[in-house]
Amino acid sequence: MTQVKIFADSISDIPQSWIDQYDIGIVPLYVVFGDSAYKDRIEITTNDIYRRVEESGELPHTAAPSPADFAAAFSPWIEQGRKIIFISMSSKLSSTYQSAMIAASELPEGSVHVVDSLNVSGGIALLVMKAALAARAGKSASDIVAILQGKRDRVEIEVLVDTLSYLHKGGRVSNLQHMIGSLLKIRPILRIKEGVVISADKYRGKTEKAVERLLQRITENIHKIDHDLIIVAQTLADKTAHYIKAALLERTDVKEVAIIEGGCAISCHCGPRTVAIMYMNRQLSY
Repeated sequence: MTQVKIFADSISDIPQSWIDQYDIGIVPLYVVFGDSAYKDRIEITTNDIYRRVEESGELPHTAAPSPADFAAAFSPWIEQGRKIIFISMSSKLSSTYQSAMIAASELPEGSVHVVDSLNVSGGIALLVMKAALAARAGKSASDIVAILQGKRDRVEIEVLVDTLSYLHKGGRVSNLQHMIGSLLKIRPILRIKEGVVISADKYRGKTEKAVERLLQRITENIHKIDHDLIIVAQTLADKTAHYIKAALLERTDVKEVAIIEGGCAISCHCGPRTVAIMYMNRQLSY
């Protein structure tokens, strides 16, 4: 048993197999429909979200776990003498980080370290895997925190949104933009920059064309990318995700390409048939 227990929030979309294999703790966010809140991945699934949106026409929103939620998750492990590292979703997108910090301040001093990933979904998962492997190798909590702080700015996320409908319902696209975009079949690319979601590019036409452009950009810059792991997240886009995985394994020498299911963050804000590619840039030496 490692002396350091790694935690993340459910926005990380970490597969259950990784959770089991690397002893990762998950603190769920809440998915809120009207007056009802459901624990992400425990009381509601992505398919449940899509069904309810289709039935009601309204998007849910996500709510951060409370400090009490974090304290309840961390305390049993602290009582066993374990140190906790919690890797939070971007503090610029949620109060999850702040809630975890409050919980940490109320628990025994030095028992909980909170790291702002400045990321979401598979971007967090990449950092969690680095942390879990370092913990397994016997690294101290302070060493792992330093590793994470050195790597988080090198994480890249590219999210290809299939439809503007969810962005429109969420108020991120105007009625006119939605109408024009739908008519022209425009698909935006979203990225994370300094912890904030930005619209970085737009593709017009078939999804396959946009996917090929993404793959081309990655393969042309593969020498700059960490070859240990690339993550492909998908929401009801399993076929496209497997195509991306096969293409990356064929066209590059990346060791592993993992497909994960995009959870409540991607589901609530981007909608179905979204695919995202997450990778970590290498630290270049000059």
